[in-house]
Amino acid sequence: MQSLNDIRSAYLDYFQANGHLVVPSAPLVPQNDPTLLFVNAGMVPFKNNFTGAEQPPAPRATSSQKSVRAGGKHNDLDNVGYTARHHTFFEMLGNFSFGDYFKERAIELAWNLVTKEFGLPADKLLVTVYAEDDEAHGLWKKIAGLDDSRIIRIATSDNFWSMGDSGPCGPCSEIFYDHGEGIPGGPPGSPDEDGDRFIEIWNLVFMQYEQFADGRPRQPLPKPSIDTGMGLERMAAVLQGVHNNYDIDLFQALIAASVELTGVKAEGEALPSHRVIADHLRSTSFLVADGVSPSNEGRGYVLRRIMRRAMRHAHILGAQDPLMHRLVPALVEQMGQAYPELVRAQALITETLRQEEVRFRTTLGRGMGLLEDATRGLEAGGVLSGETAFKLYDTYGFPLDLTQDAVRGMGLTVDLTGFDAAMAQQKASSRENWAGSGDRAQTAEWFKLRDRLGPTDFVGYEQSEVIGEVIALVREAAEIDVADSAQIAGAADALTVEVLFDRTPFYAESGGQASDVGEIEWPGGAGKLDAVAKQAGDLYVHTLTIQRGKLAVGDRVRLAIDADARTRTRANHSAAHLAHAALKNVLGGHVAQKGQMVDAERMRFDFSHGQALSPEELDRVEAEVNAVIRQNLPAKTESMAPQQAIEAGAVALFGEKYGEEVRVLTLGRALAGEGAYSVELCGGTHVARTGDIALFKIVSETGVAAGVRRVEALTGEAARRFLLDRAGVAEGLAYQFKVPPAEVPARIEALTAERKRLERELADAKRKLALGGGSGGETSAVEDIGGIKFIGRVLDGVDGKGLRPVIEDFRKQVGSGVVVVVGVSEGKAAIAIAVTADLIGRVSASDLIKLAVPAMGGQGGGGKPDFAQGGAPDGAQAQAGVDAVRAALAG
Repeated sequence: MQSLNDIRSAYLDYFQANGHLVVPSAPLVPQNDPTLLFVNAGMVPFKNNFTGAEQPPAPRATSSQKSVRAGGKHNDLDNVGYTARHHTFFEMLGNFSFGDYFKERAIELAWNLVTKEFGLPADKLLVTVYAEDDEAHGLWKKIAGLDDSRIIRIATSDNFWSMGDSGPCGPCSEIFYDHGEGIPGGPPGSPDEDGDRFIEIWNLVFMQYEQFADGRPRQPLPKPSIDTGMGLERMAAVLQGVHNNYDIDLFQALIAASVELTGVKAEGEALPSHRVIADHLRSTSFLVADGVSPSNEGRGYVLRRIMRRAMRHAHILGAQDPLMHRLVPALVEQMGQAYPELVRAQALITETLRQEEVRFRTTLGRGMGLLEDATRGLEAGGVLSGETAFKLYDTYGFPLDLTQDAVRGMGLTVDLTGFDAAMAQQKASSRENWAGSGDRAQTAEWFKLRDRLGPTDFVGYEQSEVIGEVIALVREAAEIDVADSAQIAGAADALTVEVLFDRTPFYAESGGQASDVGEIEWPGGAGKLDAVAKQAGDLYVHTLTIQRGKLAVGDRVRLAIDADARTRTRANHSAAHLAHAALKNVLGGHVAQKGQMVDAERMRFDFSHGQALSPEELDRVEAEVNAVIRQNLPAKTESMAPQQAIEAGAVALFGEKYGEEVRVLTLGRALAGEGAYSVELCGGTHVARTGDIALFKIVSETGVAAGVRRVEALTGEAARRFLLDRAGVAEGLAYQFKVPPAEVPARIEALTAERKRLERELADAKRKLALGGGSGGETSAVEDIGGIKFIGRVLDGVDGKGLRPVIEDFRKQVGSGVVVVVGVSEGKAAIAIAVTADLIGRVSASDLIKLAVPAMGGQGGGGKPDFAQGGAPDGAQAQAGVDAVRAALAG
């Protein structure tokens, strides 16, 4: 039996032998299409190649592309686990021709692969073509020898592909496999086509036209192209002689691991749960490996939905402890060789899954309890209210589809209209609607300039000042020949323009490093450099405010970076690399960079970790970084292929797509053992020696998202000034306390203890005073209201924290009754109400507080039947709260 890994390799080897460049899978986060949530098809990474915006890597290419469909338009999540072929994660095998071969060669390659290489019997195959595509129909007869009955013409859009309202488009031709008469269903185009007998295994798209949004007739493309897609899991099912994708070797191995850990066989009602876990293990692990973290919005929210759906199914199977993270080794064993990013990210994936499942389990029990209460009494065919579904979502973290999945087994549905109304009412719809990736769109205009002018020559690693030639000027998305500040009336002789130079020393913002700043001047003119950004891969676009004179294409100008700012930025960037290594050493291998920003002022570094760092951990990180700084060893940079660098131990950013060549930065010597301290892929600018950083000081450590922490640090002179300021504070306190600086902590501790003692004594005095009588016209006697004993007090100088001991003393004094105490402090009122145990059921403190707080001009308030609290902004209304309770008891 051919394994899934064998099939993938055989496909890629076949097309490589037929002149195709094997292109590694792109990350799941789209690099060239900010409109997509995830890469959801094999052609997505080649989109700019097909539109002509970017040159293809070769005339022919082939790949096995990671794909996810679990959000937005392409959402298969609800069906996963319950059908034979729905997945959130799948691999799309594809071969692509960019203006090279066309229909005849594509059909020939496909037919030879499936019948000769894979050995599928020809009598088990049939094909579809677009109804008007006589050429494809004739080629299938010629090449495959198929008769007319096995070449089915389809007139619908199912067999005509387009990229959108405009752009490349063309007819499709699909290959179907017949699973045999024992499976219900008819051939494509028939009334029974939705059955499972005939399964599409490959789709060949013939891009031969250009489509126009304005309705003009389609025009033939000058270079027709080929885009194909074969689902690896589907093909594996066919070649392994099974009808269900979950029966192939990969899924059987993952399901076996799930069975072993849960002790529940994969049969009956438990079977869908095991399948969900196996499928979602793949999608969540690959998403984390490609840099996505669980969160409450965008991609992170989709990831969290998938994670929590799998975790709920683990709960259904009776898993008492977090399960998903313990399955990661089984996945890495199956897919790690084909996708080494899984191996590199294994620790991160494991810890992310563990943390998320621990969080989810804290709310799962309460949420399921609410769901059980809400569905009790509902019969099959009933509807769970939208309000309940929203409460599960908003309070307990249950995504809507998880709730739908939970009630499906009860034969129930969810009131989606009610859910949507509750969502809108809470203004939380942003969690449902993905607002775009935030990535910069790479426009066709920049690619056209790149093709015409070539890449910008960046010389900033070696030089800080050069003479460059203006090769393009862009203003308001249009090329211009001259930018003249005098043309802009009333603009204080300044206008902003985007400039391309043939060469530049200015670093363009990327990789978390801010762009350089500096001077640009030329005879008769000067400009202020606002920013430098990369477009179309390697165009350095300088946003320049022209302060005087005019600038024209062909002018030669002086480009000079701010050397001091560059020096400080270098130190902060190199320090970020050292901090990354130190955090891994101190906290564990799960630490991975989640973002950074370095400039001339400071270093900000985000990383994966589930809890705040202790003072001891922060001290160890600082100590390691400063130890490497003191080594004062030369920084080493070299260029090599990305995979070569990673195999040599370089740290790469998860989800980053690198070019054919990368810069590898090595800093310092390992503090224990052999080798370097830090080796990372990085195109930024860095120090010449570690000693150039001088000093490293962490100034803050905070959480920025679930499982993501942030440290901010200073280096060099900025760090020295920070420490001097801290020392100045200590010296000032020493002077004030008239003790040596070393004794300041002890003095502060003694003063704190004294303050707490005085606060306790004051609180006791206020309590005794309160028990002796009240203010605001209150009588000190216990009242009788409708047979209920009542004490009401307004106490000046008592805040909310001081009410509890006072009210407890009054409750003991009254024996059986109701006590109301309102404290007035700093102009505000705080109220507490207590009801003795024997009266609960007759009187409720939580009901009374809802009358008292509004009477005082406040809002909210709540608690339990025996004790409740609230507050109001105006202490002058305190007596009104007491009176409201008295009136309520009087009836």
